Order: sequence, then C-alpha cells, then structure tokens
Amino acid sequence: MLLINEPYQILPKDGQAWLFPEFISAEKADAYFKNFMSDVSWQQEPILIFGKWVMQPRLTALYGTSDKPFGYSGIIMKPHPMTKVMLEIKNQLTKVCDVDFNTILFNQYRNGQDSMGWHRDNETELGVNPVVASISFGDTRKFRFRHYNEKKRTVDVDLTHGSLLLMTGSTQHHWEHALPKTARSEAPRINLTFRKVY
Repeated sequence: MLLINEPYQILPKDGQAWLFPEFISAEKADAYFKNFMSDVSWQQEPILIFGKWVMQPRLTALYGTSDKPFGYSGIIMKPHPMTKVMLEIKNQLTKVCDVDFNTILFNQYRNGQDSMGWHRDNETELGVNPVVASISFGDTRKFRFRHYNEKKRTVDVDLTHGSLLLMTGSTQHHWEHALPKTARSEAPRINLTFRKVY
C-alpha cells in the first residue's frame, strides 16, 4: 500500500523540494524494484558533454502515456507504453501532486560507480516551472543540490528505498542537482522521474 507520510521541504530558498521518506511501503517497494529490474527495456545511451560523445554512466529507459519523445544532452528518446505497474504509481502521484504526468524517465545505477552529473531539468518541453516527481528503489544514494548562482550553497539528502522527492516551483531555475559516485555502494538503485512533457 502507498503511504503518504508528512513531507518536509529541504531547500532554503528559490524553489521547493519536498521529501516523502516512506512514500511507498517497504513490501511494495521490493515488488516494484524486482519488476523494474526485469521488465524495463534498459539501454545505455551516448550523451553529448562539452562537445564530446560519451556513454552515460547508468542505464536508462523512457515510458509514457503518449508518443511524445523526450530529449536531453543531445539524445532523443521515444517512449515505450507505460505498464500496469507504472500506471499504478502514476495514478497515486497524481492524487498527491495534482499533476497528470505523461512521461517516466527511468535510471538504473548498477553500483556506486554509476552516477549523474550536475544539471537542471529545464528542457523547454517541460514548461516554465516543471514539476518533477522522483521515486527511488533499491540502494540508498546521496542526492545533491547546488544553487545555480551561489555554487557554495549546497543541500544533500539521502534517497531511500520507496522515497519520493518532489521538485516544484522555480527549483529548476535556481538549483542544479546530481547523484555523485560513491565507494560505499555496490548494490543497484532504480530511480523513476515523472514529468509532464508538453
């Protein structure tokens, strides 16, 4: 069963990032993790970084309720249809966020050496103030925020199995985020980022 515990705001200014530490129960999160490890069409895509093509240090997949593609860092992904399990989570998120998400970007971090560099989810097709709902399964990893104009201002948060991080308002204008490498983790983590692509 999905649990909606009291969220708390983790950014000091210029946006809102709400953390629901136990949004999904441990039992349900275990089942989702197993399903996504085996049933998602994982792939490793090349991305353009500082003018050079490199393989992403993670596996990705795109699912949606429409055929609208989604692109970032020089690649364009075409969505697979959402499965029953994915729609189940999406429908619960809609009740909490009042947003009809139509796209899920999946990321699989196979171990602590897989990572995500600093970036903002500010693609034009996401609208002016995107709402991004990020749900984590598997191993706990440290997620970092860094203010775009005040680089020394950072916020770290541990994203645990079944947690929800909801980024709203002007967050994508003022804050970058990243998932750094770590030597402490050898276990996989799966992250679902729900977005509305216009």
